Parts: sequence; C-alpha cells; structure tokens
Amino acid sequence: MSNGKVLLGVLAGVAVGATMGILFAPEKGSVTRKKISDKGEDYAEELGDKFNEFMGIISKQFEAVKTEAMKISENGKVKSEDMIAEVSAALK
Repeated sequence: MSNGKVLLGVLAGVAVGATMGILFAPEKGSVTRKKISDKGEDYAEELGDKFNEFMGIISKQFEAVKTEAMKISENGKVKSEDMIAEVSAALK
C-alpha cells in the first residue's frame, strides 16, 4: 500500500472520529456545527499542506531524473559523434 493511501486513510479516520465525537457531545446544534466547520477547515488546510509537500518532493525527484536523462543523452551524443568520426576516418 502506498504512503499516500495510508496518509489519506489516517486523515479520513481522524476526521470521522472527530466528527463523531463532536456529534455526540452534549452541546447546542449551532456550537456543534461551528466545531465541525472549524475542524473541516483545519483538516482541509492540513491536507493542502501535505499535498504541497508531496508535490515539492515529486518535483525535486522529477528534476533529478530529468538532469540524469540529459547527462545520458549528452554522453550518447558525444559517443555517437566519436563513432561517426572514427568510421569516417577509417573509410578514408
């Protein structure tokens, strides 16, 4: 199971647990709705932060792979140019 799915499952479990706890608390409905709304906003913000962190990690990894691919491509280009030069010299 991927880390993203585990994190999403944990956050969903926490959200459901907090909501159930608030719903069964002996308070006025308006207070309960306000608490649910506040918790929802908190969880949405936290999820957004985690998503941005995840995207930052993915971006760094993408850039690293891109850089490595460029190096490999450049090395291949140099080697093919060297081989062409050798074949040309051998044919003369």
